Amino acid sequence: MSRRMLLTALAGLPSIKRGDDLPALIIAAMARETIAAEDGDILVLAQKIVSKSEGRQVWLRDVTPGPRAIQMAEETKKDPRVVELILQESSAVLRCHFGVIVVEHKSGLVMANAGIDASNVDDAAEDESVLLLPEDADASATRLRATLREKLGCDIGIVINDSFGRAWRNGTIGTAIGLSGPPGLWDMRGLPDRNGRLLRHTEVAIADELAAAASLVMGQGAEGLPVVHVRGFPLAFRQSSLRELLRDASHDMFR
Repeated sequence: MSRRMLLTALAGLPSIKRGDDLPALIIAAMARETIAAEDGDILVLAQKIVSKSEGRQVWLRDVTPGPRAIQMAEETKKDPRVVELILQESSAVLRCHFGVIVVEHKSGLVMANAGIDASNVDDAAEDESVLLLPEDADASATRLRATLREKLGCDIGIVINDSFGRAWRNGTIGTAIGLSGPPGLWDMRGLPDRNGRLLRHTEVAIADELAAAASLVMGQGAEGLPVVHVRGFPLAFRQSSLRELLRDASHDMFR
């Protein structure tokens, strides 16, 4: 195991718009930081720039809320147009409370408001818009990884992160919503502890830990640092997916 990892937020990226070439912009940002890519490096990307480049921005003027959305909007005091989008992006509504609708997103993620957000989303002066999650964040990560491998000649892992609240804890934390290369779970079962006792249940959400570490250097407000380069990740790449990190509802004691 490595005892040192270096995380570098890449400065100078422009505000991302639909159709922008993320790999080219990232490569240019790495050059400005004099980072030469190496096999085993990882890039952690904020969900917002992936969603923006994929055209997942929705103008609220184009959304017509249905009866269920109108009713839930009254209960939660949310914009009914946003509630309509939450319902469209979700497979199930789990909880409603003032200002918050906890859902199972179509990707399987359990989260507030289906990840729909208006912060750091560029609006026209007279219009409001929100940003949806990528249609398939694993596929987004896989495409980015393949393009970077072709352009750079080395294998760089990709993690897409987003800010999640957590049950029983205050505050948000960077969480992996899509990945390619780095494992989602690190299965330590069968390995010995310091006393030689074999671990029986330990599975580490290694992609989430990586996403949270990167979130610290990205920031949460006006920093404008949506990509973090990581060197020194201690585990080998493999076929990986968000699905590793999602607990099946049949094993969820609270659903």
